[in-house]
Order: sequence, then C-alpha cells, then structure tokens
Amino acid sequence: MASLVTASLPDLPVRDVLPDLLAALDGSGSAVLVAPPGTGKTTVVPLALAREAEGRVVVAEPRRLAARAAASRMAALLGEDVGETVGYAVRGDRRTSKRTRIEVVTTGLLVRRLQHDPELPGVSAVLLDECHERHLDADLLLALLLDVREGLRDDLRLLATSATVAAGRLAALLGDAPVVTAHATTYPVDVRHVPPARTERIEACVARAVHTALSETDGDVLVFLPGAGEIGRVSALLSGIDADVLPLHGRLSPARQDTALTEGARRRVVLATAVAESSLTVPGVRAVVDSGLARVPRVDHRRGLPGLATVRVSAAVADQRAGRAGRQGPGTVYRCWQAHEHSSLPAYPEPEIRTAELSRLALELACWSTPDGSALAWWDPPPDGALTAGRRLLHTLDAVGEDGTVTDRGARMAALGLHPRLARALLDGAAEVGAHAAAEVVSVLDEGAQLTDVDAELRRRRAGADARWRREVRRLEGLVDGGREKPDAAAVVALAHPERLARRRAEGSRVYLLAGGTAAELPPGSGLGEPEWLAVAEATREPGRVHGVIRLAATADEELATRIAANLVSESDEITFSGGELVARAVRRLGAITLAERPLPDPDPARVREAVHEGLRRDGLDLLSWPAGAVRLRQRLAFLHEHAGTPWPDVADEALLSRLDEWLEPELSAVRRRGDLARIDTESALTRLLPWPEARRFDELAPERIEVPTGSRVRVDYSGAEPVLAVKLQETFGWLATPRIGGGTVPVVLHLLSPAGRPAAVTADLDSFWRNGYPGVRAELRGRYPKHPWPEDPLTAEPARGTRRR
Repeated sequence: MASLVTASLPDLPVRDVLPDLLAALDGSGSAVLVAPPGTGKTTVVPLALAREAEGRVVVAEPRRLAARAAASRMAALLGEDVGETVGYAVRGDRRTSKRTRIEVVTTGLLVRRLQHDPELPGVSAVLLDECHERHLDADLLLALLLDVREGLRDDLRLLATSATVAAGRLAALLGDAPVVTAHATTYPVDVRHVPPARTERIEACVARAVHTALSETDGDVLVFLPGAGEIGRVSALLSGIDADVLPLHGRLSPARQDTALTEGARRRVVLATAVAESSLTVPGVRAVVDSGLARVPRVDHRRGLPGLATVRVSAAVADQRAGRAGRQGPGTVYRCWQAHEHSSLPAYPEPEIRTAELSRLALELACWSTPDGSALAWWDPPPDGALTAGRRLLHTLDAVGEDGTVTDRGARMAALGLHPRLARALLDGAAEVGAHAAAEVVSVLDEGAQLTDVDAELRRRRAGADARWRREVRRLEGLVDGGREKPDAAAVVALAHPERLARRRAEGSRVYLLAGGTAAELPPGSGLGEPEWLAVAEATREPGRVHGVIRLAATADEELATRIAANLVSESDEITFSGGELVARAVRRLGAITLAERPLPDPDPARVREAVHEGLRRDGLDLLSWPAGAVRLRQRLAFLHEHAGTPWPDVADEALLSRLDEWLEPELSAVRRRGDLARIDTESALTRLLPWPEARRFDELAPERIEVPTGSRVRVDYSGAEPVLAVKLQETFGWLATPRIGGGTVPVVLHLLSPAGRPAAVTADLDSFWRNGYPGVRAELRGRYPKHPWPEDPLTAEPARGTRRR
C-alpha cells in the first residue's frame, strides 16, 4: 500500500476541491461532486478517498468498459498492474486481490452484492459515478444504499458524481448533502452543422463529416454513433483513409477496447457509442463528429425483453459530446443535424426507470422485501403500471408469491443476474436439456441473432471464432447445475417465452397463432420450413402487414408445448351464441391455441341461457323479428319515456339489452338457434314493460290513432322527434284546435295533405294556420283540384273525404 500513500495525484482540476470534498464527507457522510468529464472525478477522487479510508473504496460505474478503463487508469497512476491496489469486477471478469483497496464494479454487480450482504463488510466508502446518466441499475443502487445507511451502516460514506449541474435532487436524496463543484479549464469548441442530404443515410453523412474533420483539423477524431451496427457500416465507408479507424463499444474484447483508448503513432478515428460521452477519456481528440443519435433502454416487444431504441440525443448529451473536442486545446464538433433543430432537443436524457421494462427491477425489490418499492427513497419512483406488469410476469414465472414476496426460486433467478425470463430459461432449461445446451440458447436470446432458425444460429456460432460468445456460454453454464445433455433449443425458447408457443393456422399456411393470442407469419427463406409448431423468440409488428413477422424461432411440437407450458393448458366447456347459432363444445386449449374440441350433446341450460343473452348483447336486437306492430309499440313507449319520464320505460337498444330477463323471458330460455329468436312475438314481449297501474292510460297518453272531424281514425307516426298526424286537409275542416297527447302536454304536428296525398302544409298550431296559412294554400290548391271543396271559411265548412260530388 506504500504506492497509494506516497503517490502524488495527477494535476487535474478535481485536485483543487479535494479538501472541501473530504471535509464534506467527514462532516455529513455524503456529498455530491459536480465535475465535467476529464477533470479526474473517476480516478483522482477514489485514490484520495482510499488514502483517508480504513476500508475498501468501491467505485460503481454504469458500464463494464468504463469500469475496466477506470481501474486501468488508476493502476497506471500508481505504477502497478490492475488487480493489486486497484482492481475491478464486471460480469464474467474480475481482477482483484487481498491487497486491493479500490475496486471498480458495475452498478448491477454492486446491487447483487448488496442483496447478498447489505452490510458491505470491509467497505468504507462507495462512489457512484456518472449519476446524471440515470441508468436503471444506478437509480436502484442509490435507493438501496440509502436504505442500508439508514438502517445498517450509518458509517458508510456515499459520494455521488455527476457531469451536470442539475444536482439539487441528488443532494436532497443524500440528506441535503453538500455539493462540491470542480471547474475544468475549457477550450473553445467551434460548432458546425453538417446535416444529411436528402435521402442520405446517417452513416454516409457521418463518414462525409469525418472526411471534412480530417481535412480541416489536427489530432484524432472521435465519432459518436448509436450502436455497433452503425459503427461497422461507417468503418466500411472509411476504408482507405489515411488514419487508423478504431471501434469502441461494449461488445469488443478488452484488448481492442484498450487499443481505442491509447494514442497511436498515426492519426486515429475512434468510432464510439455512448460509452465515450463521459465515463471514458479518449486521448488526443481535437475533433468530434456527432451523429445526434443514441440507443436508450426501451421495452423490446420483438424479444419480450429489455431492449434498446434509437432516439435523438438530449441537449445535455450533445454538449458533453462536443466538450470532448476541447479537452486538450481548441477543437471542432461536427453535428449531423440542422442548426435550427438543436433548440428542439430535450434538455436531459429521459431516466431509464420511466421507460424501461421493470420485471428485473421488480425482482430486486422483492428480494429487498419491498415489492412495491414504497419503503425506498427514489430519485424518480418506478411507474406503477410498469412495476405492476413486472410483478405479474414474476408471478407467472413463480419468482414471487401472490403477495409479491420472493420465492426460493425467485431468489435463485435473481442471483443469476439475467432478465427473469432468461433466468427461468437457464434454470429450468439446464434440468430439461443440460446446462451447456441451455446456456448456448440463453446467450443467443440475450444478444439477438442473425438467422431466423435458432438451431441454425447455434450451428453458425459453434463453427465461428467468437471467443466472447464462448466465454459467455461457459459463464452461464457455470451458474447452474444441469442434467443429462439432450439439446433442444425449442424447449429453452419456450421456457423463456411460453406465451409465444405457436401453431400453424392451416395446412400450407405460413401464419401461426401464438398462445398469447396474436398471429405472426414466418417469412420465406427462414430455413425453418413450415412446421406445425414453433417456439417463437422474436416477432415484430411492421407497418402495412396484417400479421406480425417471426424473426427468431425453433421448431417445436405439441408434446413439448403442453409440457413446457403446462400452466397455459386449460380444459373447459364453451357455450357461445354467435350469429344466431348456439355452439356448445368441450375444448382443450394452450392459451389461445385450440388443441382439441368435441360437441357437447347436453349443455347446461343455465349456461345456454347465459350464452344467448351474451350473444344478443353482442350482436344486437336485430337478431329478433320486429313486425310493424312491435316497431310502433316501441316508438310509442319511447315517446312517453322522452316526454313523461318515469315510470315509462326506456326502450332504446342499450336499455332493452340490459333488461332481457324482464321482457324476453321465458321465450329466450328456449332459444337454440336463430329461427327460435325469429319466432318470438316482440310486440307481446314489449307489453311486459308497461308500468302498472299507469298502463291503463297508455292508449290515452300515446294513442295509436286519432279521430279527425270526418270520423276517420288516422294513425299517429311516432318515428321522429315529434308525433306526426298525416291527414288530408279537407278532413280537418271545422277542427278548431290542434290535438294534444301525452296528457295534453305535447301538440301533434299535422301534415295537411293535398287530395293527391302530398303535404300542402305542416303545422302544430291549427288556429294560426286557418287564419294565416289557409288562404294561400286554398288559392294554390283550388285551381289544381277544382272538384274538391275549398271553402272560404274552413271553420264552419263540413269536413270531406272526397270531391264535391261525393
């Protein structure tokens, strides 16, 4: 430990605030350090903490690459190899020793250590690096550490670092911790915009910007791209340039990552993902090319697992990327978007906890004995809907009980450090097909595949030279005990996604019905042929296509499906009334997939009645026969309900469907087919809704016919908003007042007809019509119908049904 005690810290900006920072930690046990990238917060501060601490200092980094790089940098400052005073631990790789005083770990790994032993024995301080990036594991780790310090380790010192000044909420969470700010010497950065030309792909635009940067600037060029795929395509476009083109992302081997982080003899173009934004220092950079895109966590519905989506960067991230060009002197940033678009960028990245799939977080919370997370202090609490969905999946996987408490099986799944679906597939798959075979399939599901056929993808990988994949398979295999090796990719896929077991809809069809109820099509050239059963690992929903598209699957069969997804198998008697026909059958299903069915010869009458009721509610009252008498009766009842209200019933479709028992029984209980419905006397059935004793006045209040002065009884039309009486004008001579119905409250609208039966006038006020309207109507009609009487005084004239001769 002599080197740690005597080594002089590098002259970086954070050195100037170390006294204030250490004093803040001594005084309150926590602090927030705000320092831009490159100021030494990730390397200088842990060394200073270790000088003062008696125990181990743990540095939590959001990314594996950053953890390794930080440990290497600190070890180099001490003149040691990694694994001595400074070590690291990431998934599948650990370099520490008994001498290690500073250990750099990933946030997810530290969460697992806390779950194993919340007291963190031997640890005196934890540094949470890059908190501003708001990774899900980092937010969870912060909440757990605060809980540990509150109840178990009040002596544990917590230091949170951030590259942004938005540290108020973070300081409040740490108990109103002091905020210490380190200011870096910054050099001017010239901002230039090089947007894509029309129809130009972003990779081509980036490559064009790189050529410009190489011709206009000195030093190395750092390029920010969203993912490894774009890095590969841009690298191909830059072949032949006079510079070394080096990729930098999390899937590379440690040796290749180190190459990108080390200055070389020639000029370099480093093609990096977001790992180079703030956690790492890439030396020699004087120009930055920013694609303006980033991959952020989102629910990957294609894989049913946490995934990544490509989005525009935030303004804060764009500024951090640009700052990389001004670390060692004046620099230039080339932004691949229009200048006016910059103002529309979001201010900060969206916290992962708000957008990610949360079943893994839900499992960690269950292991911490707070299933809903309410006992913890959060920077942003997990959304209720996403957390509930996560707990529901865990219950399906038997990882938590009904009350949300973790089961023994759930604890084993959590210890694997995988998504719960994959943890289930590895645990159960090891027993089903052997540990090695299960590990191979799980690694493919975790990373994604190039081919559609899982078995073909496995053959491709086994034949290749992907050492990283082989290491991951060995690591996964070592986590579980396995039975006899009998490889079956479909079984492992089904264990991860039982609801995606799928059966072909028909012979010769490429469309499959998934147990979850959706349909997906197997694309041509998949290599899978047209098997009857599939275990689907990935499926996409694409615009313009009726069905989803299967992207990764393995051939299965019914025996495997019903064995692996036994909890989805159900047997029931199904009685439905659809399209006017009763269907009664005994059905065996796997989720939405029908395995077998047979007719029910003697279905339960109560369930038949229920099915008929449900069929009517679904398909509507048009299944019944509605002769003219029934229609008129319904219209008269509707009139009274509208104008008199209670107790006259509502006879609209929705109201009648809600009262089927009151007006359609006992006839409805005898229905077995559409013809039985058609034979129901709906006019008689509706009379059952007439209220008593008010029903005795029904014909008075809503008469079917009204007698006119000639003695004719004319039918009232109730089909419109107002009751209408269509009568020949001559039959109303001598009628002094407009007839009223509804207990004298509603005037009838009179359609006064010509001798030919055409409306000559419409009125709801006869007195006014005789005085003001009749003279004009008389003048018009007497010339057209001279044989009919048209008296000057209609109030004293005899009403007539025909001509004067009659």
